[in-house]
Amino acid sequence: MITRFFALTLALCTSLTIAGHTHAEDGYRMWLRYQAAEPTLAEQYRQQFKHISASHSSPTMDLAVQELERGLQGLTGKSPGNGSGDNGRLLIGTPEHSPELKKLGQTLSGVGPEGFVIQTLDNGTTAIAANSDVGVLYGSFHLLRLMQTGQSVTDINIASAPSVQHRVVNHWDNLNRVVERGYAGLSLWDWGTLPAYKDNPRYHDYARINASLGINGTVINNVNADARVLTDQFLEKTAALADVFRPYGIKLYLSVKFNSPMLLDGVETADPLDPKVQQWWKERVKKVYEYIPDFGGFLVKANSEGQPGPQDFGRNHAEGANMMAEALEPFGGLVFWRAFVYAPEQGDRFREAYDEFMPLDGKFKDNVIVQIKNGPIDFQPREPFSPLFGSLEKTNIALELQVTQEYFGFSYHLAYQGPLFTEALNADTYAQGEGTTIGKILAGDVFDYKHTGMAAVINPGNSRNWTSHPFVQSSWYAFGRLAWDVNLTSSAISEEWLRQTFSNDSAFLQPMQEIMAISREAGVNYRMPLGLTHLYAQGHHYGPAPWHDKAGRPDWTAYYYHQASENGIGFDRTQSGSNAIEQYHEQLTEKFANPATTPEDILLWFHHLSWDYKMDSGRTLWQELVHKYDTGVAQVEQMQATWESVKDYVDAERYQRVKALLQVQLRDAKHWRDACISYFQSVSGLPLPEGSAKPAHDLEYYKRMEKELYVPDPWYPTPGGH
Repeated sequence: MITRFFALTLALCTSLTIAGHTHAEDGYRMWLRYQAAEPTLAEQYRQQFKHISASHSSPTMDLAVQELERGLQGLTGKSPGNGSGDNGRLLIGTPEHSPELKKLGQTLSGVGPEGFVIQTLDNGTTAIAANSDVGVLYGSFHLLRLMQTGQSVTDINIASAPSVQHRVVNHWDNLNRVVERGYAGLSLWDWGTLPAYKDNPRYHDYARINASLGINGTVINNVNADARVLTDQFLEKTAALADVFRPYGIKLYLSVKFNSPMLLDGVETADPLDPKVQQWWKERVKKVYEYIPDFGGFLVKANSEGQPGPQDFGRNHAEGANMMAEALEPFGGLVFWRAFVYAPEQGDRFREAYDEFMPLDGKFKDNVIVQIKNGPIDFQPREPFSPLFGSLEKTNIALELQVTQEYFGFSYHLAYQGPLFTEALNADTYAQGEGTTIGKILAGDVFDYKHTGMAAVINPGNSRNWTSHPFVQSSWYAFGRLAWDVNLTSSAISEEWLRQTFSNDSAFLQPMQEIMAISREAGVNYRMPLGLTHLYAQGHHYGPAPWHDKAGRPDWTAYYYHQASENGIGFDRTQSGSNAIEQYHEQLTEKFANPATTPEDILLWFHHLSWDYKMDSGRTLWQELVHKYDTGVAQVEQMQATWESVKDYVDAERYQRVKALLQVQLRDAKHWRDACISYFQSVSGLPLPEGSAKPAHDLEYYKRMEKELYVPDPWYPTPGGH
């Protein structure tokens, strides 16, 4: 079985390598392809943008001009010239450098330092104006986005500003270039050739990709940090990357280990209240800024999964974060302090982040941002939102999402995350009554935060197409677009992405949007429907392993989460159980207290129910569970059929890649369904509902497959968690 698994993987990789010699359509360009527009539109664009006039020159403005020239050449077949006059002019710049753009002052005042205005002026000139050079760059990408998606821009009036202040991507890259929970090869950062080879084209294209979405920060190393990242050797290397990112408006951040003073310089303690420790961090931060003058700050994982933190020295999270924040404050740096904390002694892992951080609300410094995963556990396919959202009223917060598919089939499964991201942003916290969504909180419309942020774990690698599975790109795209505008819909974003990445043809778009719309739900259905969670094999999180029991096992095993027995299934988080529901605002506490009013898609997160509990469909809980698993498999079959139906609209290389991966996904979906149903049937003692698929093998077979078939590829690291 191991041989068969690796053989399939090798075949997929080999096909990419062979086709990759020409790089005709291998996904490298992502959504920045700039393919020829439809002839009528192409002519319209040619007439409207005959020449580009920039108000001034700077590294960022020059990038905007270059991007527009590149895009217009691809879209129209003709590069714009450097002529003068209003006819066919595209004017880009800032009011500081252009009297003509200064007239847009009132409109520009509403878009802030990073926003932009795209407007047709009275003389027929098209203007891209902003209050900063990077705003002009963002506006240039947006104009090209409109053109790539086949829109007329002859009479345009757009004013756009980001919803969220800090829009940051997180990498879990180790200094040895192995990427934890990375499924697209080795780290992008070739440390051995830095700083000499900082002009590696991939670094510049990586920055372009992020800037096209308005992403303004990147944390380049693993949250399970290596203290050496703060040494001169690596600071010189990271400074070279920062030089590349800077013109694109992207600040570089580093993940740091809390006990770095002890590891690097033999300081006897890392106690954040010890003056020697405080001085060490001040001196080290000063050195960082000598290398990187616009350094963004630190991301810290502390007292979680064995990582060191302030609690090791009798201090709390606020005391630890504030010590670092004080060192960064003179330079304008930030601390992103992760709220992902848990320990085996906690009775319900769901409760832990809230129980640790709520007593500290208002005690963090203004340049600390508490970074909170969307759910209370760990990037599961579906989670209720973390109750910290809407509760931390006096502490800056950031929402942390995951693009890399740690729990969604790695780079083998198609699972567009836009629906998951919008589900989180649109969740109503009731913090100030109905309608107090997480999106509104992050946009600064609810509490008086100094900073808000959105972060996504993206983990691209050195695979030619960045993400290995072409459709993982769509989730990266969705994160960036939502961080810019939290009110966008996942459907609108998927259409944008499909148009730019594949085709504007409606015969392609409609069926493919349907695929993307169901892909996340399919992943939930064939893995963990109705609020089940953490049925994965420990370590690699790829295949199913729902059969762990309490005997001799750590707390964090499948049984701990699903509590399945002959009497029922689910985790009781009501007053009769862990009472985690008390962490939500009153309206939600009341809603989740009753199974009848708890949404069925998260029902088993909050309730332990009998197998014969009646669902809304009229089926019993057991029947509904089996029905969901069968539905998930059917949805993957639907995805397969739809993909095959659009073959004529997709280049051969990407078509074959996705087709092969959908075959893998269908195999895995069936295995998930059969393994989970086989186990739950053995626990419940219930017969399979009439018409449901019978597991292909007995339970012992699936237990063996956990160890034999679902072994990650050699470059997929398995240690630790996040």
